[in-house]
Amino acid sequence: MQITSDYYLIVDLEATCSDDGTVPRGEMEIIEIGAVMQNSRTFEIDGEFQTFVCPVRHPELTQFCTDLTGINQPAVSNAPSFPSALQAMSRWRLGFRDAVFCSWGDYDRNQFQQDCEFHAVEYPFPTGHMNLKAQFALSLGLRRKFGIVDALHRVGLDFEGSHHRGLDDARNIARLVRRVIVGA
Repeated sequence: MQITSDYYLIVDLEATCSDDGTVPRGEMEIIEIGAVMQNSRTFEIDGEFQTFVCPVRHPELTQFCTDLTGINQPAVSNAPSFPSALQAMSRWRLGFRDAVFCSWGDYDRNQFQQDCEFHAVEYPFPTGHMNLKAQFALSLGLRRKFGIVDALHRVGLDFEGSHHRGLDDARNIARLVRRVIVGA
């Protein structure tokens, strides 16, 4: 795969969720943005960003969501609004030249689009999106798409940090990018 961007902006989101239907899929909201800026030439991480986000549709986290992510109610209750969190991420991104937005699957892109529409703010990634999950499967010649943990195991790596936390997931995705891009 040929990429001409200077950086891979790898983003992982956590969102409100439930296991009993109390938070419908179309009403899920971002509660954490984790991102790393990975140099496309060296594959080193040159910057990191993390923020919690205060949900408004379903402001009280479900026990399922807290158990899954480890994110507690005070973390999101005291967090900035989605528009403010998006502005903070945009300010952080200014320190880096050309970057392509990447995530593990299409969920993060779709969730950003949904939240931007709900909050009536501009979608922050007009230049496109790279689905690293699909690219990983393609790089191995497989139809099956792996979750982050299984993909890491597939290449002999263990997950580092806490799974379902934005920044830790983004860091682990970055560990797979060289394999996706150059097959090494």
